[in-house]
Amino acid sequence: MDSALIPEGVKRCSFGKFILWIIIVGAVLLWGVVAMLLCWFKGLNQTNMNDAYGFAMWIWADLAVIALGGGAFFTGLLRYVIGKDELKNIINYAVLIGFICYSSALLILAIDIGQPLRGWFIFWHANVHSMLTEVAFCLSCYFAVLTIEYIPLILENRQIDKVPFFHNLSHNMHGIMVIFAATGAFLSFFHQGSLGGTPAVLYGRPFAFREGVLIWPWTFFLFTWSAAACGPCFTILVTWITEKITRKKLVRQNVIMLLAKIAGWMLATYTVAKIIDTWYWATVTAPASGFNFMDFYSNNPLYGPWILVLEIVVCGVIPSLILITKTGRKSSFLLISAVLLAVLGACVNRWVMVLQVMAVPVLTFESWFMYFPSWQEIATTILPVAYGIILIMISYRYLPIFPQEQELEEEKNASIFV
Repeated sequence: MDSALIPEGVKRCSFGKFILWIIIVGAVLLWGVVAMLLCWFKGLNQTNMNDAYGFAMWIWADLAVIALGGGAFFTGLLRYVIGKDELKNIINYAVLIGFICYSSALLILAIDIGQPLRGWFIFWHANVHSMLTEVAFCLSCYFAVLTIEYIPLILENRQIDKVPFFHNLSHNMHGIMVIFAATGAFLSFFHQGSLGGTPAVLYGRPFAFREGVLIWPWTFFLFTWSAAACGPCFTILVTWITEKITRKKLVRQNVIMLLAKIAGWMLATYTVAKIIDTWYWATVTAPASGFNFMDFYSNNPLYGPWILVLEIVVCGVIPSLILITKTGRKSSFLLISAVLLAVLGACVNRWVMVLQVMAVPVLTFESWFMYFPSWQEIATTILPVAYGIILIMISYRYLPIFPQEQELEEEKNASIFV
């Protein structure tokens, strides 16, 4: 019965091996669920958050997965709106990864609010003066868009596709997907931007505060820019990991090269903009508030000046130079190193804009605020990772995620007999 559900013309591991790995990853998932239930039933005293760290590890993880899930909206924009037809062979996986990232973000928020049954207050009693209200609306709407984009993949399952209604529904949904891709790009622009704009409007937090255009601080645009740059890099990285685990070539190299080239130029221009933003903040904005540049960096190992070098130089300049050069992209080692560094850079940027903002003392009698998450926070942060792995395993096994897989497998087999 299981083999009848697997896409035609491809091979999968035995059902027993598949279930074994589901159980192993499911055990990690269960650990996270236990921690989540503790937070829901006993309250946020299960965390190490305090008066200094009202936003902590959860919000960092939330912002990080939203940034990395940006590969879905940007790849969709390139494929359906701009017309990069080659990306049709990776768009399914980008949508799946985006679906995982955004559902994970909503799950993290459900844990963070402490009382998820009151989550509807965000919409019914909306604070129209808060950027986070706009983020909540756009996140929810874009998750609905990703769900709509993911549904045709489910309907293309071998057995489901045999039902004429589902077959026609899937075909018609593919025909209007450009509308959802454009809608998703519009929604993503605003919620990615507002996530960056939220810390930047905090006058009392000079490490994060930025100037900007009208009501939009520079970080509003930088967050969207970095998501469009690093999201596709995350898609490439996860695709490479999937190929290594399955020991199969799933996407042709020309598709990876095209996406890497576009991501490289996005990352390069973002890095230049980030350098300009940092320079202006360090020389103009911060001094105007009475702070020197080194006031924002501590001698402790967690928040030293190295973190700025890591974010901008190691995870910005270096990977962008690799990705914009043909030689760099042709080297498998350099390509994967570059996308890995880009992904790390997005995570470091969100870490800085969430945790370092809270750590920096702003009053003369204050010292640096240190924080280490509780095991419940760590477990609930790992929970979406386990959930994502399980959904990828199920989707890869039963859905036609990679359109080129059968063709590449046939070419591989043909080359063996030549």
